[in-house]
Amino acid sequence: MLDFITWTADPAIFTIGSREIRWYGLAFAIGFAIGYMIVERMWKKERLPPAWIDSLLIYTMLGTVIGARLGHCLFYAPEYYLANPVEILKIWEGGLASHGGTLGIIIAIYFYSKRVSHKSMLWAFDKLVVPTGLVAAMIRLGNLMNHEIYGHSTDLPWGFRFIDNLYAWRMGAEPIFSAPSHPTQLYEAACYLVTFVICMWLYFKKEAWKKQGFIFGVFMICVFGSRFFIEFVKNDQEPFEAEMMLNMGQWLSIPFVLAGCWFVWRALRNGKLKIEN
Repeated sequence: MLDFITWTADPAIFTIGSREIRWYGLAFAIGFAIGYMIVERMWKKERLPPAWIDSLLIYTMLGTVIGARLGHCLFYAPEYYLANPVEILKIWEGGLASHGGTLGIIIAIYFYSKRVSHKSMLWAFDKLVVPTGLVAAMIRLGNLMNHEIYGHSTDLPWGFRFIDNLYAWRMGAEPIFSAPSHPTQLYEAACYLVTFVICMWLYFKKEAWKKQGFIFGVFMICVFGSRFFIEFVKNDQEPFEAEMMLNMGQWLSIPFVLAGCWFVWRALRNGKLKIEN
């Protein structure tokens, strides 16, 4: 008999009054804190103005949250949210899209480059994406703790049985478990961690930041390329995706992968990049 993993983690670490402190929020905060420290090392390495880093953090956080929320609302349920625009503001109820977050960051960096650094957007992206893989991995671990965004049923021994009636279970009901399913949160977290290691190596060991756009392009290929393939075993987020040849996550990933290929080609075309040992 196959020994599947029965996942009974509580999304909340503890409760203070009526407010819960959740693993998802903690994972997000830890990712951002470590990311900030990594960017600080970059600033010291390149002897950049300290004031720029605080502005970068503010622009990035605003772009991430606003873009991810609008992305979820407009990509996955536009009819509902356009008819009920106030619901868009209820971020605490869940619903963030990574593709929307990426677009939000791109827009935020455009204004950051114009108003703060007065350097090219690629100059900022080559730094920003280095810790982003770690942040994305931490977010997916938060999704795991929330019993959400998992995959199709599987007979593989590492299949997870998630709690489907999470709210009722937390109120005292008996848990209703899903069929053993692909833990796609872990698949994505692993891919994002590998991307993080690659980007760190390119920046700190090979100084690939001297070829603007190369690290950014590699990041886009790795993150959205892995996302494209993992989506084949992930459950659709919205019912309308069942009728699509590729789901929404895959269609949204394709332009980012193509853009990443173009940025890598552009960087290599402009001069030899030494990445050999």
